[in-house]
Amino acid sequence: MPISAITPLCPSASLLKLHPALWRGSQLGTRAGPTVSTGFAALDAELPGNGWPTGALIELLTPHSGIGEIRLLRAALHAQPSPQPVVLLQPPYQPNIACWSDWRFGPQRLLHLTPQRARDAYWAAEQILKNGSCAALLFWAHPVQTSVLKRLHLAAQSSQTLFFMFRPHSVQNDASPAVLRVLLSAEPTGALTLSILKRRGPSCGHPITLASPSSELFSTITHDPMDRPAPAQPQPRHVATPLAD
Repeated sequence: MPISAITPLCPSASLLKLHPALWRGSQLGTRAGPTVSTGFAALDAELPGNGWPTGALIELLTPHSGIGEIRLLRAALHAQPSPQPVVLLQPPYQPNIACWSDWRFGPQRLLHLTPQRARDAYWAAEQILKNGSCAALLFWAHPVQTSVLKRLHLAAQSSQTLFFMFRPHSVQNDASPAVLRVLLSAEPTGALTLSILKRRGPSCGHPITLASPSSELFSTITHDPMDRPAPAQPQPRHVATPLAD
């Protein structure tokens, strides 16, 4: 039978209906799963589903910590269900509770974990992802083996937790199972430049610059009440009678 006479078992248009994770290579994969808006229209427009994917590994590659990577996630964290906690696993610095409280993430909703050993951190991350009771997991880990990344990505798929791993610029050419990899760079003006290294769809050939908001370190949001004792109430005092000469 001539090859030209062979009829495909399934037209290409029907292949996309076989599974929600299928998409054309020339198009953004918008059917892969739920997403959460980043809060930046320019960034949403370049991400499949117009936001950060949930239930998947997302890698944010930074030259060093403290360039605005947490501020980048603020809108997405606010969009998550409020009772659920946000987990900071092995952060490079002690969390600034005053700043997090200003963002309406008080100590009662913020979990800070610093395991002694790397394998304990991996175990904790896997259990958090499988449990699915946390709104987001922010994990700082370097170095980390590809086999560990695959295991964590698989665990993330069992829930809809927002899962971010912070890794250095030096791993940008390494293989990774992450569905989304973004390279972050700080500008002298305080802006943040993002280069999308990997996404579900065609490559993104241009960087995205997000302007730094004018002073948001301490906004007008009411802070959570602090646990401190009430001031002592004044007590009546007896003034001694002066001695007569």
